[in-house]
Amino acid sequence: MDETALTRIKIVLVRPLGGLNVGSVARVMKNMGLTQLVLVEPQCDCLGEEARKMALHALDVLEGARIVESIPEALIGCQRSIATSARSRHLSVIPENPRKALPWLFGADSSALIFGPEDKGLSNEDLKYAQRFVQIPSSPAYPSLNLAQAVAVCCYELYQNCLENQEVVELEKKAESDTAASLDALERYYQKLETLLLKIGYLYPHTAESRMVKFRLLFNRAQPSANEVAMLQGIISQMEWALGRGDGEMGGWEKFNSKLALVPLSPVPSSLILV
Repeated sequence: MDETALTRIKIVLVRPLGGLNVGSVARVMKNMGLTQLVLVEPQCDCLGEEARKMALHALDVLEGARIVESIPEALIGCQRSIATSARSRHLSVIPENPRKALPWLFGADSSALIFGPEDKGLSNEDLKYAQRFVQIPSSPAYPSLNLAQAVAVCCYELYQNCLENQEVVELEKKAESDTAASLDALERYYQKLETLLLKIGYLYPHTAESRMVKFRLLFNRAQPSANEVAMLQGIISQMEWALGRGDGEMGGWEKFNSKLALVPLSPVPSSLILV
């Protein structure tokens, strides 16, 4: 089996708390053919004795892990992302079964699967960077899985799908990856959009965050292409330019209206007045 598709998927751990879990994640990643581990603001010694003990023969994955300061930094270059969550976060999306959703990650040159810290999982702020969400089915008596266990389940599902559908995976990637927008390009667009909407008064500072979450969900569902995001960026740039002109010049429609206002109105002949 060609495992190239698996190596294009990043496993992103957000604020992991324990070295044992980080080492265990590195081990199960190597078991299932994944190699890219990214740690966002780790709260533990990622290369310490505990992590190394659990990684065992996957020290190359552990030592090759990237450490970054934010989720957007972890997603640079990615075109697709899925976040895991053990509970509803009151977002207008329904978590999917990993077996159904995770194969979607193969349809890009680079994608990411995001996991939260052991104690609280991913926050709403964290979840806004994902395009889809998965929830591992488990007993309602105790639905929350250990971090390393959750990663193991998801990596297994990815490996099995790759094993069974490699030809389909490669065809999907070839058909779709050329046009998909990168997540960092989308993030730059969101930042510019928020700035513009604040400037024109559509957003207010105290509600901007919640409103922008809705915009993110909208665009994530649409999955715009790179060309479409470039077009949206161009619209914002043009609007910024129009708002920032300081020479008092009016646009075409404004000029037309202003000329109309200067045309003297002739009196209407009394013979044409209808009684």
